[in-house]
Amino acid sequence: MTATNQVSSITNIAPADQKRLVIVGATGMVGGYALHYALENPAVAGVTAIGRKKLGISHPKLTEVLHQDFADCSVLAETLSGQDAAVFCLGAYTGAVADAELRTITVDYTVEFARVFRSSSSDAVFSFLSGNGADPTGRSRLAFARYKGEAENALLAAEFPSVYIFRPAYIYPVEPRKEPNFSYRFMRAIYPAFRVLFPNQVIRADDLARAMVDVAVWRTGERVGLVFENRDIRAMVEFLHPRAEDSPGENGSQKTPR
Repeated sequence: MTATNQVSSITNIAPADQKRLVIVGATGMVGGYALHYALENPAVAGVTAIGRKKLGISHPKLTEVLHQDFADCSVLAETLSGQDAAVFCLGAYTGAVADAELRTITVDYTVEFARVFRSSSSDAVFSFLSGNGADPTGRSRLAFARYKGEAENALLAAEFPSVYIFRPAYIYPVEPRKEPNFSYRFMRAIYPAFRVLFPNQVIRADDLARAMVDVAVWRTGERVGLVFENRDIRAMVEFLHPRAEDSPGENGSQKTPR
């Protein structure tokens, strides 16, 4: 399926009713934007945020569930019942944890959560934060690529009505933060020029989050497994959330949410 067809397959479908979403990893950068966007979205009836740490916010549409051990999600079965979609943003930066832990977080936690979620809400769809270069063949020399590819394969085989896999390239944080390593500090420093020279290799964190929520709300109703590369994500955002001026906020300054 071409990038154009991937985007149009989602954006040409209007939401039939309000959706109940589960967001995993809402204390992270992308998950945090996904949470705030979902809470403000009139097409979303309620949001259940599942994570290890408290969010520190309250909202009439928000239900917060603390869960420490994602190696066993069985206790979440009741919480996950009757949901329409999951937006799964749980992950770890390469180099931030040991290789074994990176695989556990990237693959095992994803597979275990998906198992319980599929059993509890059989008609729900799954929106998954993967990454650029994810390798479903397992041949990549990069551990991150192999593990993301393994997680993708497991989700596509889990028989969800629809699975939406997002493979962003460099995710621009938008707001100032402490970068996790040198490569991220370097990319942030050169971002203004990099996004002009290589626009399809960057995506704003808030735009990525919106797209992940949008596919859950604008589901096609057909059984599909779609992979959105960075170019596809940008096309979806530009279609659903056109920005009159793209420069404010791009250098790290505060930007008024759309």
